[in-house]
Amino acid sequence: MKTIGGQAVIEGVMMKSPEGWSVAVRDPKGVINLKSVRTAKPGPIAKLPFIRGAVSLVQALAIGVKAIEYSGKVAYQEENEKPLSSWSIAFSMFMALVVAIALFKFFPLLVATLIGEFFGGVAESSLVFNTIDGVSRVLIFLLYVFAIGLWKEMKRIFEYHGAEHKVIFAFESGEGCTVENARKYKPYHPRCGTSFLLIVMIVSIVVFMFIPQEWTFGEKLLARIILLPVLAGISYEVLKLSAKFKDNPVMGMLVLPGLLLQRLTAKEPDDSQIEVAIAALEEALKMDEAVKEEI
Repeated sequence: MKTIGGQAVIEGVMMKSPEGWSVAVRDPKGVINLKSVRTAKPGPIAKLPFIRGAVSLVQALAIGVKAIEYSGKVAYQEENEKPLSSWSIAFSMFMALVVAIALFKFFPLLVATLIGEFFGGVAESSLVFNTIDGVSRVLIFLLYVFAIGLWKEMKRIFEYHGAEHKVIFAFESGEGCTVENARKYKPYHPRCGTSFLLIVMIVSIVVFMFIPQEWTFGEKLLARIILLPVLAGISYEVLKLSAKFKDNPVMGMLVLPGLLLQRLTAKEPDDSQIEVAIAALEEALKMDEAVKEEI
């Protein structure tokens, strides 16, 4: 069965199939608006294990920006239909990366370094230092997710996030994507991007232990930024493995923290939100069928 991914957007859902992505957004009049884009096939190198994770992350960020841009125009009835330029998309991705580095690289490292200044044993032990760094990163992430969850508009997005998961579950079950079928599933999916971020944070504790403790703060921070593609590659493979062996008890324990974390980011949707997610999935699958006909 083909792998389907997705993302919640403003008053809608984006679904990605092997051939492209589609976004469905409900406008203020209650009408579901659709947009589909066929994506280029990745080269053979981009499909290699560990490399494909970094490639998928960049692609997901680019598609996410475009999907959110479209959803904002539809949901808020903006008349300007001019699409974002490649430079605008690149700048949006760059700014998102800067904020992410500040929150999840700079500040956790600063916390571990300051604690190491007071407790010499922390600075001398790579295991202790990077564990403190990793725990600080997770706590900052949890605080960040909790804070944005207080925003009324974000609560709606979290509900669409749950709708996305329910519809993907229904599709993967093979029983048909209907509101009734999707409604019975939980809004938490083991292959969710939220789980991916948590896996990245856990993997980073291990990977960062290879950074020499005698390096300066700036050198450690730079190494953490440079190692981002490595973390994405390893974490992607872990996520794929967890989805493949989701019924394995050991793997179930490994994915449990990510599923628990989704209780903050994926909420129970109503039927109208599930309908939007189904519309996005059906449009994405149409592209796959169209490609088969062309062949």
